[in-house]
Amino acid sequence: MTTQKHPVGQHPSLPPPSNSVGVLYWLKENLFNGVFNSLLTICSILLLINYVPPLFNWAIAKADWIGSTKDACSKEGACWVFIRVWFDQFLYGRFPSESVWRINLSYILAIAAAAPLFFSFVARKVKLALIAFLLVIYPIICFYLYAGGGFGLQEVETSRWGGLFLTLVIAVSGIVLSLPLGILLALGRRSSMPVIKSFCVIFIEFWRGIPLITVLFMASVMFPLFVPENISPDKLLRVLVGVILFSSAYMAEVVRGGLQAIPKGQYEAAAALGLNYWKSMLLIILPQALKMVIPGIVNTFIGLFKDTTLVLIIGLFDLLGMVQLASTNQKWLGFTIEGYVFAAIGFFIFCFAMSRYSQHLERVLNTGHRN
Repeated sequence: MTTQKHPVGQHPSLPPPSNSVGVLYWLKENLFNGVFNSLLTICSILLLINYVPPLFNWAIAKADWIGSTKDACSKEGACWVFIRVWFDQFLYGRFPSESVWRINLSYILAIAAAAPLFFSFVARKVKLALIAFLLVIYPIICFYLYAGGGFGLQEVETSRWGGLFLTLVIAVSGIVLSLPLGILLALGRRSSMPVIKSFCVIFIEFWRGIPLITVLFMASVMFPLFVPENISPDKLLRVLVGVILFSSAYMAEVVRGGLQAIPKGQYEAAAALGLNYWKSMLLIILPQALKMVIPGIVNTFIGLFKDTTLVLIIGLFDLLGMVQLASTNQKWLGFTIEGYVFAAIGFFIFCFAMSRYSQHLERVLNTGHRN
């Protein structure tokens, strides 16, 4: 007969059975859970065995890392010498080398101003001041740093902007300005005033109905034909306006989806508190709606970031454009793959960072919509 060593109901928890823990249990549950999953796992392992070692040899083991000319490439693996030689052009385009410090200074200012926003111990007033600096003062500083022509800085034409620098200029401008414009359009589309509603509907449907390539062509080629030459804005400015309007139409529909998901009771509660339209939107409706559509908003941002590569067709050389330009150089023919791999890694880093920040925001704001 077994002797009871513990009071009834106070027996300590026993360890789980040995067949439900450990590496073998994890493999069985996650990789070999059924016939189909087992076949899928085996096929995946075979693919990895076939493709990973050659890829490793090409990208790392047999790659050429040192040198300054094409002769340093042995052709047995990737020639990262190509990336090393063209690295500055990939980052800054044809921006004058003696003025590159201006771009780097803008990056440092942005990081220094944005980094405290990610820490909870920073006071709310400080964060609001930093946000105001980033939205109002920082763009003005960047304009003078990039374009020059003031404070003793050499003037640099926008045709010399390029590489990752140009990609960030177009993407950040589009992201920062398309969000508030998209919110206004979404509110306008749900407005009870027919004129405003009709205008927003026509605007959104028009910009969503044409491809971005058409917008860029119209901004670059057609628009200057309809205005006097002396008042025609810079090509890059025209492109920025086109990208912002195009992206704002998509953003408006994302935000409208969030507005429609808000229960009618929230609108009635705002009205019961005596809030007018703008106060009810800013204090009650929009905070909830924007929280619910964070994944959609970030998805639009990521799409816009990758769409910046289309500016190549109108003669602006972003990161991908500079890679293609370098690949057609007579002294560096045959290294297109290395360039595309470098560009893909660069785009992946920024897109993955935006995706992870989106998930971080969902956790911080406790949206309750994450799976």
